[in-house]
Amino acid sequence: MTGESLILPPAAPAKQRASSELQIATTFFDAAAERLGLPDHERELLWRPELEIEVRIPIELRSGEVRVFSGYRVQHNGSRGPFKGGLRFHPDVDRSEVRALASLMTWKTAIASVPYGGAKGAIDCAPAELELADLEAITRTYLNKIESVLGSKRDIMAPDVGTNARMMGWLMDQYSISRGFEPAIVTGKPVELGGSLGRESATGMGVAYMLACAARDAGRELAGQRVALQGFGNVGRWAAGGLAAFGAHVVAVEDAGGAVHAERGLDVAALGAHVDEAGTVAGFAGGEPISHDELLAVECDAFVPAALGGMIDERAADLLRCSLLVEGANGPTTPAAEALLLERGVQVIPDVMANVGGVVVSYFEWVQNLQHFQWSAEEVDQRLRERVDAVYRDVCACRATSGDGSLRLAAYELALTRVLTAARQRGYTSG
Repeated sequence: MTGESLILPPAAPAKQRASSELQIATTFFDAAAERLGLPDHERELLWRPELEIEVRIPIELRSGEVRVFSGYRVQHNGSRGPFKGGLRFHPDVDRSEVRALASLMTWKTAIASVPYGGAKGAIDCAPAELELADLEAITRTYLNKIESVLGSKRDIMAPDVGTNARMMGWLMDQYSISRGFEPAIVTGKPVELGGSLGRESATGMGVAYMLACAARDAGRELAGQRVALQGFGNVGRWAAGGLAAFGAHVVAVEDAGGAVHAERGLDVAALGAHVDEAGTVAGFAGGEPISHDELLAVECDAFVPAALGGMIDERAADLLRCSLLVEGANGPTTPAAEALLLERGVQVIPDVMANVGGVVVSYFEWVQNLQHFQWSAEEVDQRLRERVDAVYRDVCACRATSGDGSLRLAAYELALTRVLTAARQRGYTSG
């Protein structure tokens, strides 16, 4: 895709990623439900998706080849508001992965205190191998197949791995053909089509703000802290830029093409310019090439996995040399790996709180669309930082009450409590 930023990070095998995400969702859901003392019927209400759709997408590609792709949309829980979740393009995606990611969105929106439920969509295609016209045909056909379950007050999509603002514009346009102009049907759109200023940078900047919260909580400044990142796509790149702006030293970065390291810190702006030209961080003159294992073993204050799920397994955890791990990606750390890190005193800020920036600014975009109004970039950024600060405080307060050292378990407890409270108030359960 010429001119599009759709570089995928190094990928764990598909079954490993899906298994990791489902294992994370199951392990911590069960632990939180057990500690909250939830009866079986409420566990069932909170765990099982409300709706799952799988569709076939037959497309004649520009090459003349006819391909049939599979598309998915899982609506997990809508107790707190319309379903909300991204659309992922990846050749190895399957229903179990989408189901796990949809449940994570339910918990993430609850933790972020935005009035949404959780959903996720996906199509099993490789965007880097397709022409722009092929991607547009796939996107529009997918929308036509699931249009009946979408709506600005029913289910709102957003970009995810392998998709971007342009594709969100296609989705909005296709929906508007039959339903009339409705920009709030999707977030992460181009600004010219009603997208919010600051949306593209939101997830990565949210990670940077979360790191600032953790540093402040530890009595330190973020300036001077050494950070390594795995993944330099949208999340990793914006996180790196935000961290550099705070004065942190981004000492190592990895993407699908390789990894680079600079003891005194990489020039993030120059690295971004290099990636725009070369398509990878590999070959960047401002850093030394290192291997994947060397990237994991870099001595740093914080490590940010911003690639795909399942990337930090027990072997990777054993190599890490950091005091803080901040999950920019969804489900990057397996439960077994997290247990090892916690035993070593490494604090883990989980995905459901660390990467809330995207859904928070998606909510801001949705609100602006419903009001037909646009906030300034400065106002969006200020609101984002305030919301990230609130998320950090809320989860830490829940952890202090429970007495457990795991931020992830505290986050799940907080999320389950908020979703279940809404469900009870709506009369879905008599608890």
